Amino acid sequence: MMKHKSHSGAKKRVTKTGKGTFMAEKSCKNHLLVNKSKRQKKLFRKGKPTDKTKQQILVKMLP
Repeated sequence: MMKHKSHSGAKKRVTKTGKGTFMAEKSCKNHLLVNKSKRQKKLFRKGKPTDKTKQQILVKMLP
């Protein structure tokens, strides 16, 4: 039986936590940061947990 391959696009964008859920990076933190407040930029550092429907798909993509 063949090994399952991880989806290389998902591998770069999502990390698996200790509990088995997935965290993705927040958007809007790459450019035009002058217009955003310090608090807003600080909140971009944290990851964003993915919703249940995406998690079911990601489990298959990242065995």
